[in-house]
Amino acid sequence: MHDDTALLSARLDRFLRDRLEPALHRDAVPLDVTAWHVPDEPVPFDEAAGQSFEPFPIGTRWGAPWSTTWFRVTGEVPAAWQDGAPEGTRVEVLVDFGYDPATPGFQAEALAYRPDGTPVKSLHPRNAYVPWRPERDGARVDLLLEAAANPDVAGGYSFAPTPYGAKETAPTDPLYRLTRLDLTLLDVPVWELVQDVITLRGLAHELPAQSQRRHEILRALEDALDAVDPDDVSGTAQAGRDALAPALARPASASAHRILATGHAHIDSAWLWPLRETVRKCARTFTNVMTLMDEHPDLVFACSSAQQYLWMKEHHPRVFARIRQKVAEGRFVPVGGMWVESDTNMPGSEAMARQFVAGKRFFLEEFGVECEETWLPDSFGYSAGLPQIAVAAGNRWFLTQKISWNQTNRMPHHTFRWEGIDGSRVFTHFPPADTYNSDLSAADLARAERQFAEKGRATRSLVPFGWGDGGGGPTREMIAQAHRTADLEGSPTVEIGSPRQFFAAAEAEYPDAPVWSGEMYLELHRGVLTSQARTKRGNRRNEGLLREAELWSTTAAVRTGSSYPRAELEDAWHTVLLLQFHDILPGSSIAWVHREAERRHDEVTATLQRIIDRALAALAGEGDTAISVNASPFARDGVPALAGGTVVAAAAPVSVSTPTAGEPAGDVLDNDLVRVVVDHGGRIASLRSHADGREAIPAGSPAAALRLHRDLPNLWDAWDLDAHYLRTVTELDDADERRIERGDDGSATVVTVRHLGVDRDEPTVIEQRVTLRPGADAVDVTFDIDWHERKKILKLAVPLDVHADRIAAETQFGHLFRATHVNTSWDAARFEACQHRFAFLGEPGYGVAIANDATYGYDVGRATRADGGTTTTVRFSLLRAPLFPDPDADQGHHRLGFRLRPSSTIADAVRLGYQLQSPSRALTGAGDIRPLVSSSNPAVVVETVKPAEDGSGDVVVRLYESLGGRATTRLTLDATTTGATLTDLLERPLEIQDAVTGADGEVELEFRSFQIRTVRFAGVGIA
Repeated sequence: MHDDTALLSARLDRFLRDRLEPALHRDAVPLDVTAWHVPDEPVPFDEAAGQSFEPFPIGTRWGAPWSTTWFRVTGEVPAAWQDGAPEGTRVEVLVDFGYDPATPGFQAEALAYRPDGTPVKSLHPRNAYVPWRPERDGARVDLLLEAAANPDVAGGYSFAPTPYGAKETAPTDPLYRLTRLDLTLLDVPVWELVQDVITLRGLAHELPAQSQRRHEILRALEDALDAVDPDDVSGTAQAGRDALAPALARPASASAHRILATGHAHIDSAWLWPLRETVRKCARTFTNVMTLMDEHPDLVFACSSAQQYLWMKEHHPRVFARIRQKVAEGRFVPVGGMWVESDTNMPGSEAMARQFVAGKRFFLEEFGVECEETWLPDSFGYSAGLPQIAVAAGNRWFLTQKISWNQTNRMPHHTFRWEGIDGSRVFTHFPPADTYNSDLSAADLARAERQFAEKGRATRSLVPFGWGDGGGGPTREMIAQAHRTADLEGSPTVEIGSPRQFFAAAEAEYPDAPVWSGEMYLELHRGVLTSQARTKRGNRRNEGLLREAELWSTTAAVRTGSSYPRAELEDAWHTVLLLQFHDILPGSSIAWVHREAERRHDEVTATLQRIIDRALAALAGEGDTAISVNASPFARDGVPALAGGTVVAAAAPVSVSTPTAGEPAGDVLDNDLVRVVVDHGGRIASLRSHADGREAIPAGSPAAALRLHRDLPNLWDAWDLDAHYLRTVTELDDADERRIERGDDGSATVVTVRHLGVDRDEPTVIEQRVTLRPGADAVDVTFDIDWHERKKILKLAVPLDVHADRIAAETQFGHLFRATHVNTSWDAARFEACQHRFAFLGEPGYGVAIANDATYGYDVGRATRADGGTTTTVRFSLLRAPLFPDPDADQGHHRLGFRLRPSSTIADAVRLGYQLQSPSRALTGAGDIRPLVSSSNPAVVVETVKPAEDGSGDVVVRLYESLGGRATTRLTLDATTTGATLTDLLERPLEIQDAVTGADGEVELEFRSFQIRTVRFAGVGIA
């Protein structure tokens, strides 16, 4: 018998499209529709329900972009349906808002309410029905549909520049047309037949062409087609199912791959829609899932992000009440234990820790549930500091899928242990189905089995299934596929369950899983380290201010008895954590999102400045003594760490002179510690420390040089920076203006100004300032930029006369080393990477530290000079100008700062980063402010000083070893305490306490490299 697969497939497609699907509903009666259009932003149910609704005929257009229309749907259930649907049917309200079902989550969506305000179910392109049980719901249909006219900003995944990303630029014409709103009878046997056909047809397609099983399925499908009468589909559907039953009954082989399928709906907390729309997407999806749970008792739904649960508690309390019930049943499963599914590359140390502290606290307090898995399927790479943070928070497992997007190298494992910079390991799984939005199709299941890298060692993988981003989550069709493949020959076996079930079983069967050490770098989306610089600057600024606000408020509460602003700081933290979501902080959202992020960061900044000023005023007391306040964990300018001291006499002013013979033309700035030559283009032609006199800058290759590149990503604008950008460059050597300024503090600054695109209506203006201050061991380079380029990236190049095969870059609670060469494909693919507050380039006995105040992306390269020496150039990505999803991304004013220190160590780099983020504050008062906390070893950094989360009045101190080696320190709390305890991040006592010794507020602590330790001092009594 020849293989007539193509012909049969065509016949199946036609039969499904033209015969079976039209027969899914036996009968339909139209419902009456009225509508009220919300004038502006969405309103609560009670406000909408009281409005005047006008008739709205089927076929009428509705929904300007981002608008909301409330539809009221009424009608009588036909008498023949009122005592229960006819045999083999279910009554449903069927709605078609006129959307394109090809893009669920990027179309119109609605939430159906009963007249009393109870949410019933949501409506989506692939989930367009509301079940109506006459015997339960009554003989009269009465529903209110809150319909959101969300535009398809992605343009059907074309990702072209669009005006839809903000209300003020979006067109105002209606997007949709109401095409159907009926009460219908779903023909259950026909629906079941469709699911049978889809399962077997998909499986046949995935089986080997000449396999017996494949041809057996094809013959069964052929028989089913023959058994179904196209003129009486309803009456013969069961005959078709009977023809397929033997093929569906064949059990899977004992060696079949085992898949645990967990319901899921990856909802980006903001992306191509604003934050307020995410609140509604969550309400719609969660309602949909719980309604589906009532019909399918085996459905388990995994849902991350404490913020999204909090939104339900605040805005949709009835939805939240149902969630509580389903969580108690073990079917609606909180996962991840984080505030949001954040970016993990750019959040700072304490912010990354607080993602877990805030998230896990919420789940414990609201549901009594502790998440043990870190759930980050979609973030853009995973920092080397993350394993330790997750483990310190009590997490055992880690899941992501995003690394499957790598462009060059494939991760060698799907199940393994991931090791962080301190040696902590977390059991990790990558779903080999390569999706976190599976529909449990045969293609997804076969891909999981085919790609699973642990064959022969492990047997199972996890598949999250459900439409995400407002697509409604799991569907009854997906559950049907899971049931049919639970034990089916030729297919992996599928069991619906929770992530905890999967991880416990996977770890038990694979105790000796291989180890991946260091960061999990995503070989894609490298541009997110730079896009939307104002959002990133707000994040860095507020991370520093939160640290200060907690430090000074805690110190003030202990010293003066003032009240600790717990509620204000918690709100500030929650805002910053939310804005670290993996499409907000990375700069890959629409204009609406980023303008709101900038506004909310400014509000947080204002709040934190008030809190800091209030606390310092209390600490300083009344008086006219000039005080310098140092929030850095390192002493500076005669002031101890974490303290305030009287202002010391200023050092001699910086001298300005001309270069000596043989040096580049320009100006020499000298403060007797550092000597800087600034050329006529404003670049640093020479940089030396008087301590050793060694030149940091290669001859002829000045540092602080600006380079402008074309930035034309192959795929996604805001996300990607492709290597070909390096092929074209414009060196911004010359300056249009140049001057020298002297500061009141004795500093000297060389100011240069450049103008780009002077023939445009809005040229780019770059003011570059190179400043040396009295007594400083480093030089500052700052930029004020009015940016109006398009599809360009601006880089700051710092060539250094240092031979190093690796560069250190700060990450959470430490730093990691990356190659400066491209020996391997892994090195070559990492051509743009992340650093936090510093990068350090060193060779034995000499190094240069470069700190920054708001820049994350950088690259590094080496070149051999004519004299045989090596120039290593570090290039920092300052600004981009992508056109999608925000066509005006980064346009306007930016301020960026850097600090370069020659003759440095890694310890200098750590210190430099903290000091740039937390500059000294000047105030007047009665005198010195003693440090509340101190560490005797500068290698052990005090990152956080705060009250305990539980309101007990205890003081919590978080420290870490910063240099990458073993260390011991004496931690001192200058306050009355009843004892100290080592805790996890959630401030719960650790089992092992023997490392804590001493009394009277002093403890001796030992650290391994980059280890985080949290110490809780009891009995302090903070109000």
